[in-house]
Amino acid sequence: MPENELIHEMREGGILLTTLNRPQAMNAFTFAMYEGLAAKAAEIGQDPAVKAWIITGGGAKAFAAGTDIQQFTTFTTAQHALDYEERIGRVLSAIEDCPKPTIAAINGACTGGGAGVAGVCDIRIASSTMRFGVPIARTLGNTLSLGNYARFSALLGPARLLELIFTARLVEAEEAKSLGLVTEVLPDQEALLARAEALARTIAGHAPLTLRAAKTTLKRLREQAVGGANADDMVALTFTSADFKEGVAAFLEKRKPVWQGR
Repeated sequence: MPENELIHEMREGGILLTTLNRPQAMNAFTFAMYEGLAAKAAEIGQDPAVKAWIITGGGAKAFAAGTDIQQFTTFTTAQHALDYEERIGRVLSAIEDCPKPTIAAINGACTGGGAGVAGVCDIRIASSTMRFGVPIARTLGNTLSLGNYARFSALLGPARLLELIFTARLVEAEEAKSLGLVTEVLPDQEALLARAEALARTIAGHAPLTLRAAKTTLKRLREQAVGGANADDMVALTFTSADFKEGVAAFLEKRKPVWQGR
């Protein structure tokens, strides 16, 4: 991974600011970027100097617009799809399990894997330009893992989540606030980052074990609801389909996909 694709800066009061820095690609994640976030989450957990972690997107257009589609061009088997979802699940769990408070400061597009990363942060705040969603029914024709459906369902509720998946629409900032997806909407990116730092400093001054217990207990409640359920067959069905190949090709060719349902 080029060193500047993830920029980590220590700010006043033990606040670590991580910037997703591929603005030319709307900060779409490479696999190396995903792994870099997981590694940083583990490192933060062991670093007493870090009191809170903010994740944001570089440039003016996006927090992160999902996974870089180029990486799907080599997928040919169900195992490729299952390995991908296992990787994403592991990365999101690493961020979610970070014992320090995490804040997603969301400006612009926050879709697919970007929505996943923001979704596992403890708190989400947004600028007025935020657009959040998982438009896979319009773009690639794939699916989410069971773990990610559980995460998004916990945030939005199953009925709203199905509506967003089926319509492939993006939720804008004020609607996201009304849904409880974000807690605050700021007028612009500058105000967003200033508020994220102020909020992080406030939270960092509170009892760390109380914060850790709250986030861990809520995660256990969600995982208990899922139990032993499994949806690997749905991952294999979609990622090995002709429609998925068409979705990837259409995205890269900047055209509308032609779905066949097979």
